[in-house]
Amino acid sequence: MTHLALLTVRNEAAFLLEWLAHHRAVGFDDFLVFSNDCDDGTDTMLDRLAALGRLTHVRNEGPYDNGGIQFTALRAAAKMEQVKTADWILPLDIDEFVNIHTGDGTLAALHAALPEATAITLTWRLFGNNGQVRYLDQPVTDMFPKAAPEILYWPWRASMFKTLYANDGTYRKPGVHRPRDVDDRKIAQARWFDGHGRLLPDLFKTRRLFSNFGQSNYGLAQLNHYPLGSMESYVLKADRGRAVHADDMLDIDYWVERNFSVEEDRSIGRYTEQRDVYLTELKSDAIVAELHESAVAWRKSRFDELMQQEPFRALFGRLLMTPPSRPVPQKAAQFMVRYANLARRSAQ
Repeated sequence: MTHLALLTVRNEAAFLLEWLAHHRAVGFDDFLVFSNDCDDGTDTMLDRLAALGRLTHVRNEGPYDNGGIQFTALRAAAKMEQVKTADWILPLDIDEFVNIHTGDGTLAALHAALPEATAITLTWRLFGNNGQVRYLDQPVTDMFPKAAPEILYWPWRASMFKTLYANDGTYRKPGVHRPRDVDDRKIAQARWFDGHGRLLPDLFKTRRLFSNFGQSNYGLAQLNHYPLGSMESYVLKADRGRAVHADDMLDIDYWVERNFSVEEDRSIGRYTEQRDVYLTELKSDAIVAELHESAVAWRKSRFDELMQQEPFRALFGRLLMTPPSRPVPQKAAQFMVRYANLARRSAQ
């Protein structure tokens, strides 16, 4: 049984090796990576890793459709034989790390726990900045152990998921959060389960992008999401732009909705030993190791350049002044949800 991870990256060579090593430890055996507009050598590193047989690299140079860079990449992926023949598919971002809690923590253990599943929703658990100001060349999953509460009531984006799905023809195209292009003849046979092991209602098969509020969604598996990193890295992320909403400048609002550092969750540490074995293996190639060091140096140099520009210096100052986000109490969240539902009904 093959498991294919899809990834779209720009200027993220400094994080790439950890991400690859971690997901090999989880059980992914195939990687398809799209890159675009890289200044830090990410594309060159991917070329080298492809030459070593570690992954497949596609330069996503445009033109891009209205959905943006990531949608363009996934649309191209749907036409590739590598995607058509994969048994299971999961599109991910570089700041997302699969974290399985059942059995030995592998994909095989997750399938054993949910043998009927044809799709499994992996709900984000947001990991905050943890007060880290400067970027360090250390594993992200080690540096940021503090996360949102296991049960969070707001914002709804905190409950978004990515979908690990069987490539059995029910869906013809991968999507950012869920597979797309449904075959109506097969949809009735789909069996969607969440990361807690619950069978999901039919609306998840075609529409939903986020899990239900007010409950734990992580009993069997979760998706550790590190959208912020250090304050220094966040400035570079704002410079890079977003893969989905490329025209949206990242600012303090994005930061506040994700900077939860309330509960310590080190469960992903179960992969550390095997991850480091794979990481050492990847860095044993002198060219890959040199490209990694070059990417680290680029990040520091680029930060120095950005901090001489007022918009980025102002953003960094706001980050320094902004405390960690407070979870919204259940009653306050219900108050806002009521207005969200009223707005939705009015729009209809």
